[in-house]
Amino acid sequence: MEEQKNKITLPGLRKLFKLYSYIKPYKYEYALGLLFLLGSSGASLVFPKLLGQLVDLGNQGKLAQEINRIALILVAVLIAQSVFSYFRIYLFVHVAEKTLADLRQSTFNHLVRLPMKFFQHRRVGELNSRISSDITLLQDALTSTLAEFLRQLIIIIGGVSLLMFTSFKLTLFMLAVVPVIMILVVFFGRYIRKLSKQAQSQVADSNTIVEETLQGIQSVKAFTNEFFEMARYRKKTIDIAHTGIKNGKLRGAFSSFTILGLFGAMTAVIWKGAALLAAGELATGELFSFVIYSMFIGGTIGGMADVFARVQKFIGATEDLLEIFNEPEEPVEDITRILPDQILHGGIRFDQVSFHYPSRPEMQVLTDVSVEIRPDTLVALVGPSGAGKSTFVSLLLRLYDPVNGRILFDEKNSRDIPLSALRSQMAIVPQDIFLFGGTIRENISYGKPGASEDMVADAARKANAWDFISNFPDGMDTLVGERGTQLSGGQRQRIAIARAVLKDPRILILDEATSSLDSESERLVQDALEKLMKGRTSIVIAHRLSTIRQADHILVLDNGRIVEQGTHDQLLQVTDGLYRNLSELQFAG
Repeated sequence: MEEQKNKITLPGLRKLFKLYSYIKPYKYEYALGLLFLLGSSGASLVFPKLLGQLVDLGNQGKLAQEINRIALILVAVLIAQSVFSYFRIYLFVHVAEKTLADLRQSTFNHLVRLPMKFFQHRRVGELNSRISSDITLLQDALTSTLAEFLRQLIIIIGGVSLLMFTSFKLTLFMLAVVPVIMILVVFFGRYIRKLSKQAQSQVADSNTIVEETLQGIQSVKAFTNEFFEMARYRKKTIDIAHTGIKNGKLRGAFSSFTILGLFGAMTAVIWKGAALLAAGELATGELFSFVIYSMFIGGTIGGMADVFARVQKFIGATEDLLEIFNEPEEPVEDITRILPDQILHGGIRFDQVSFHYPSRPEMQVLTDVSVEIRPDTLVALVGPSGAGKSTFVSLLLRLYDPVNGRILFDEKNSRDIPLSALRSQMAIVPQDIFLFGGTIRENISYGKPGASEDMVADAARKANAWDFISNFPDGMDTLVGERGTQLSGGQRQRIAIARAVLKDPRILILDEATSSLDSESERLVQDALEKLMKGRTSIVIAHRLSTIRQADHILVLDNGRIVEQGTHDQLLQVTDGLYRNLSELQFAG
């Protein structure tokens, strides 16, 4: 599959040129770079011819004045070629960096706009690779690969034309010998590159072992698997060594073959040229120029294979990247203000909603769910694991859309409310809190970017987080570490609550946040949650039934259906009811 993806085909080339559209804003700089490329290529073709003339003038005993004139022209050509090469490289690098920045931004912007169903079957590492390594692979291809291809084409066509003009017989001889040697060198080199790639893959695998082992060092030690990990790493490093040794043998043979082939081909050309020189069919300077042109053409033919290899890699990276760009985006937009007809008042109604995840169409998660939630009420979702509670709130946020049925907010279909306007009026405090690796201030203000210092501090106070924040030496500027690892569970929960307080949502979703906390942290978090829930519609996924006794309405889900609903006291009256059974099991425990 990978080989097919990297194969140069017409559709692949079309995709290649599609990405060249990113160069369009810099087309004049790129065109100027191509102009300098033509200049430097032309100068490199003139150079061997002038050297031949210089040799001929010296061989013929011409005046020093004529020799000096050619020498001065050579110096001028060298200077011109140097200037052209500098501006060519500068302009192409300039265009490449700007184009890559645009492409990275475009890819990232597209990724964050994609719906949740896209991320269900994609790993974060894979997506990160698309933005980093795949786009880096495109760096040469978007700019210098095309330029290099044109340069090599000019040198081959121009060089062969000049050789034909110099000596038709010797040119035919050279074309029969040099390209064959170069093609053999290329195929030899391809096999070595394959081995090198294998070695890189093995090194990557060994690095993965190191990374996983060190990240999970607590589990490694807890299960006394130190020697298992050592053996696993030893096997990989031995494989790397074997591949490296094999590669070394081939590289040695390749080096010998290259010396023998290239110098043998050059010797054959000079031998044939010497015979033509002796027969008076070729001048000494012409033979000198011919040899240099032959070296140019031989090297360029070898370089063409490298260009094609880069194009192959580029097509493979392009396939992966455009696969992401082909995914439809969510209609998100930057919200500056919410229009009056888009303001939520807190009423929610599920109307015969059914749902299954796109990746698992055979597994129905919700079936014909119909329920009405009144504004400013506390509604709890209860049920065994896998009953559909998390899916219920995911549909509220429109992370997914129902397969059948509809969800209404204040009797308006959720699909008729702009997605960003809808989500901007909701907030979620999950059980598994995710904090960004920056400061406490940055994590709280994520609920409302641009909020003032006083607003952030006030949110922290309402979330019962101000005391522990002010005890840190750096206060609000304390770094929380990756995923908030520098904070305790209760502290992370209160930072997440402060973030929700700052957002001031109309609808609040809580995945019960106190189940894994100690008594003191639970009391503080529960108090903060009660403050947060006042005056808004709150939906709580309840794992411990003791926390939802005061709920206005309790929905009991089982196998994707609402099997019971009512208040705590009402549900306890249902004989053999699921809620009553769950309650008795918990309180008995």
